[in-house]
Amino acid sequence: MLFRASAKTVAVMALDGSLFLHLTDQFVHMHGYGPGDSEARSWERSIPVLAAALNDAGLGDVEVMLEYALPLNSKRADAVLAGVHPVTGEPSYVVVELKQWSQALPHEDDPALCHVDAYAHPVLNPIEQVRRYRDYLVDFNGALAEHGERIDGVAFLHNATEPGVSGLRDIERDARGLLFTGERRGAFLDHLRSKLSDKHPGVHAADDLLAGATVPSKQLMSVAAQEVRERQQFVLLDQQQVAYRMVLNAVERAKRSDHKEVVIVTGGPGTGKSVIALQLLGELYRRGVTAVHATGSQSFTKTMRKVAGSRKREVQDLFKYFNSFMTTEKNSLDALICDEAHRIRESSANRYTRAALRTGRAQIDELIDVAHVPVFFLDEHQVVRPGEMGTESEIREAAARRGIACHVVPLESQFRCGGSDAYLRWVVRLLGLEPGGPVVWEPDDRMRLLVTDSPEELEAFLDARRAEKYGARMSAGYCWRWSPEPKPGDPLPPDVVIGGWARPWNLRGDRSVSGAPPSALWATDPAGFGQIGCVYTAQGFEYDWSGVIIGPDLVWRGDRWITDRTASKDPVFKKSVSDTDVDRLIRNTYKVLLTRGMVGTIVYSTDPETREKLRQLAGRPEPRPVTSEEPLLRR
Repeated sequence: MLFRASAKTVAVMALDGSLFLHLTDQFVHMHGYGPGDSEARSWERSIPVLAAALNDAGLGDVEVMLEYALPLNSKRADAVLAGVHPVTGEPSYVVVELKQWSQALPHEDDPALCHVDAYAHPVLNPIEQVRRYRDYLVDFNGALAEHGERIDGVAFLHNATEPGVSGLRDIERDARGLLFTGERRGAFLDHLRSKLSDKHPGVHAADDLLAGATVPSKQLMSVAAQEVRERQQFVLLDQQQVAYRMVLNAVERAKRSDHKEVVIVTGGPGTGKSVIALQLLGELYRRGVTAVHATGSQSFTKTMRKVAGSRKREVQDLFKYFNSFMTTEKNSLDALICDEAHRIRESSANRYTRAALRTGRAQIDELIDVAHVPVFFLDEHQVVRPGEMGTESEIREAAARRGIACHVVPLESQFRCGGSDAYLRWVVRLLGLEPGGPVVWEPDDRMRLLVTDSPEELEAFLDARRAEKYGARMSAGYCWRWSPEPKPGDPLPPDVVIGGWARPWNLRGDRSVSGAPPSALWATDPAGFGQIGCVYTAQGFEYDWSGVIIGPDLVWRGDRWITDRTASKDPVFKKSVSDTDVDRLIRNTYKVLLTRGMVGTIVYSTDPETREKLRQLAGRPEPRPVTSEEPLLRR
C-alpha cells in the first residue's frame, strides 16, 4: 500500500498536488524505480475523481487505501475502501479499479476479455479484473476468509460513456464485480452508500483488514489433484486470466476451423506460469479435449504424476516429457501445454535413442507439430544447462516457418518470494543479470533476507522455522561431487562438506533410501530437509524458507563477481561449453536458488570475502540461531 487516509484528506491532498508527490516518493522507496507514465496519469486524474465521488456521497470519513498490495503477490488494487456497513454494522470493504478508458469493446470470442485502443492485445474486462481481486483477498486475507460477504468490487470508468462500454456488462452477475461510468456517477454514489455508512469512520475497519493474517499460500504441488479435477484452488489475476482464456479460445478456434495456433506465455519466476498451465490442463481435461502437460524437468513431471494422479492412472498419463513426442503423429493432440519451456533442448535424441529415430529433427518442431495448439510457458532467465534453447524468438521462428499464427502473452505480476518485486530485483542486480550493480537490500513487509556466517547457523535457523510449521529446504551450488546412490539401509554419503559440517546431496534415483525421498520429491516431501538440493531438483518448486549455500564457483573479488568453472563439479560443464556460457549459467543457477523462498531466504557463502560483501548488501548483521518463541515476520 502506498498511502492511506480518509476520503476527505485524499481529496485535499489531490487538490494541492501533495498526494501525487507522496505516492511517487513511496513508490520509488518501495520499488527502487519510478512509476510508469500510465500509472502516474492515473494518480493525477483518476484518484481525485474517486475522492470527489466519496465526498459527494457524504462518505468523507471512509478510509481509502491506495495502491493496495495483494498478499503474496506483486499486484496492487487501485484502491480499497474501508468502512462500516450501513445495515449490518460490520466492517465493509469495496475494491475499486479505476480506468481512464473512454470506450472498450468486448472480445469477439470471450466477454471476459476486451479491446481498448491503447493496447495491441486483448486485456481483461475490468469487471472480471476487480471480481478476481475481490476473490483473491477473500482467499488470502484472514480478516475476510470467513466473511466474504463483507467485500465487493467495482470498476469505475469515469471517462467512459454508456454506449462506449455497454458491451462489457455482459459478464456482470453480482456485487462481486460491477461497472460504473461517468454518465452513471449517481448510481455509483448510491452503490457506495449502500455498502459504506456515512455515520461511522472507516479507520478501524482498515486496521482490521491490514492486520488480517495472510492465509498460507496454496502451494502448487499440495493442491495439484484438486487443480486437475476442480480448478478452483487458485484465482488467476489480470494477464494470468488473459493467458488462460487466450489458450482456451485458441483451442476452440482450432476445433471449429481445423487449423493451428501457437501461444507463448512469458514471465519471470513466480508469475504463475505453472498455475496457469495446471488450470488449463484441468479445464481441457474436463471438456474432453485431448491435451497433455509436458516439461523438460524430471522432478516436476514425476511430482505432478505422483500428486495430481495419485489415484487415477489416466491423470498420471497427462504428464509427459519434451522428448516424448519423437514418433507421435502430427496434430494428434488438441493442445500441448509445455511448462518450463526454457528447458527445451536442440534435439530429443540422446545416447539411448535408437539409430532409426536419430533424424536430427529439432525438439521445438516436434512440440509444435504434435498439437493443434501448442502452448509454451517460459522464462529465458532460468536457463541453467548448456543446450537449453527454449526462447520466444526460437519458437516464433519455428511457427513462422510453418505459417502458423503465434500469440504472446507477457506476465508481470509475480507470486514467488512473497510477491516482493523488490527482492527479485535485488537478486538480479546482485548477480549482475541486470545492469547497475548490486544494491543494499531495503527490507519490505513481504520478504525476509538474512546472511549467516556458518552452515551450522543456517541449518539451525531453518530447523527453528520448521518447528513453527514452516516448510524449509537447503540448496547449494554444484561445487561438491555427488557420490553413487547408497544401498538400501546404508546412510547417505555426506558429500557437501564445509569444515566440520557435512550433509548429503538429495538422492538421484526414483526410490526412497534411508528415509530420504526420491529426487523428484525432495522439494515437496518433508523428509527432504537434511539433504542439500541442487538447482535441478529445486527449479520449478517453492518452499517457505530457503537456505542457499553459495560455493566457490561464485566469489566476490574487489568490485565484481568472479565465476570459477574449475570449482564447479557439474558434469554438464564440459570443455566445449565456453567460459561466457558457464559464467551465465552459474549466475542463473544462483538466481534460481535464491528465488525459491516464499517467506524468506538465508544465505551462506563458503568464501569469507563474499560473506562480508553479502552481509553489507543485506543491510543487517548475520542472524544468530532463532528459537521458536522469537517472533518472525509472518506471511
